[in-house]
Amino acid sequence: MAGRIPQNFIDDLLARVNIVDLIDGRVKLKKSGKNYSGLCPFHQEKSPSFSVSPDKQFYYCFGCGAGGNAIGFLMEYERLEFPQAVEEVAKLVGVDVPRDEHQEQQRNEYKAQYNILDEAAIFYQEQLKSNTHRDQAVTYLKSRGLTGQIAKMFGVGYAPPGWDNLLKKIGSTPTNLELLEKSGMLIRHEEKDSLYDRFRERIIFPIRDMRGRVIAFGGRVLGDDKPKYLNSPETDTFHKSRELYGLYEARKLSQKLERIIIVEGYMDVISLSQFGITYAVATLGTATTTQHLERLFKTVPEIIFCFDGDNAGRKAAERALETTLPVIKDGQEARFLFLPEGEDPDTLVRSESKEGFEKHLDEALPLSEFFFRSLAEDTDMTTMDGQARFSNKALPLIHKMQTSLLQQMMLDRICKVTGLSLEQINSTINLTQSTPEPSAVTSKSTQTPPFSPTKKRSFTSPKLDTASLCSHIISLLLHYPKLATKVHDSKQLADLNEPHIDLLCLLIDYLKKTNTTSLGPLLIDWRDDSTLNNHLLQLSEISHLDPVLNGDPNLLFNEAWTRLLSRQQDCELEELQKKPLSSLTPNEKERLRSLTSIK
Repeated sequence: MAGRIPQNFIDDLLARVNIVDLIDGRVKLKKSGKNYSGLCPFHQEKSPSFSVSPDKQFYYCFGCGAGGNAIGFLMEYERLEFPQAVEEVAKLVGVDVPRDEHQEQQRNEYKAQYNILDEAAIFYQEQLKSNTHRDQAVTYLKSRGLTGQIAKMFGVGYAPPGWDNLLKKIGSTPTNLELLEKSGMLIRHEEKDSLYDRFRERIIFPIRDMRGRVIAFGGRVLGDDKPKYLNSPETDTFHKSRELYGLYEARKLSQKLERIIIVEGYMDVISLSQFGITYAVATLGTATTTQHLERLFKTVPEIIFCFDGDNAGRKAAERALETTLPVIKDGQEARFLFLPEGEDPDTLVRSESKEGFEKHLDEALPLSEFFFRSLAEDTDMTTMDGQARFSNKALPLIHKMQTSLLQQMMLDRICKVTGLSLEQINSTINLTQSTPEPSAVTSKSTQTPPFSPTKKRSFTSPKLDTASLCSHIISLLLHYPKLATKVHDSKQLADLNEPHIDLLCLLIDYLKKTNTTSLGPLLIDWRDDSTLNNHLLQLSEISHLDPVLNGDPNLLFNEAWTRLLSRQQDCELEELQKKPLSSLTPNEKERLRSLTSIK
């Protein structure tokens, strides 16, 4: 998307906006020398480590490594996509975002869909107040303990009996009919070539996106029709695998969310909110996905899965566990709550109140505890066979995790259970990868082995070499991008065997090419370039782990660069001296004489 918004417009936008004003409206900042400081909004801390530089138009947290420009801040803080963040900064500056014709047309189409869905939401809410058949819906909502205030907050409505109520009210023009069909509100009868309402005789729950726009609806049946719950179909504006019911309301009702509960249904979310537990969300007819979890972990550090205590709830929890393992990182927590027999969040909070329900939440099983308990079920852990069976199930799942302290600690626990060392486990894994079982050769089974033979992996945590000379120079450049102009040619160092030399060359070439004085454009350009995106984490870690630079940056850079050149010359001299003198070209002989005289 960044390619569709001209880069010169983005650069101009970042030059115009005052990042201090933008952040100060969301984070309390205090003047601290040339910069401003405050408590980081992206992690919990007691002393300020979050710094905003008006000169560089850049923010950085020395505690968690978060950093970027005004656009990046809005993306992280407001959970906006890149185009929406650009829009918000443009509004603040008072300019319009340029778009190509196709993009503008698509934007207008989406806007028209949002508008028609808003009209539908208003229609359903009016029906709950005035329709002659509303009594059944009102009685049901009251029986579930909902007040008028909470129903209004979540926009609860009613779709009356009949096949064309919404169609007649809103579909008065060909354009509206097309929009209603495209947004999933009307269904086309293929044989009769006619349209009819999707939702009939149901309680209606508007589904909102992160910005509060209605993007779809869910409906609960009042009679005996099936299915009991019905959601809008997938549309241009609605994707079940990404959206969560109640997330917009949770962010709106809680000034600072610390944790989020994932429950099963709309009514659970609304009932919990009515009792003061305003941090519950529900998936929309699908199991929790990786996209759901990534979105939630950007919002809170802790997620609690809430399940029924029966067999179905246990299986759903195991699926959620497998989805969470590849996503979770250090500093994040996932826990699993199993409700008493016959209870759901709605009934439990009404019988035990907010305090009672939150006590259950505090007792929820941590991910690691649930992991080992669930895998150890039906396994005799007192025997070697049982321990081997357990490890055979556990290791492939841990293998999928990101390198982290949690992964290492879970491996340590397997070592304790089996009595094997980590080296022995790694040795067994590598042997399994390189030696296929006889059955794998003779069988036509397509079952994937726990560890793919084409992807060798040991459970060791690679450490970033932040003490390297290249890391020191990269850190200087991240704080003082203008230093890149001191380098005449970085390509001469490309073959040097130094940690992060490739990253250093990439960074220098970028800073010289763009002539940028801040890291704002870099974060945008590298984020949108798949070949460079992976380097952003390295840059962040290097900057975070070497944040204090004492002394004159010019002198520090000159000294470090001279040392790097010296190492390059040593390597070049060594390579030339390995060759017989008679085999050297005239240019190589001249270079050898030059390097020898230098040394």
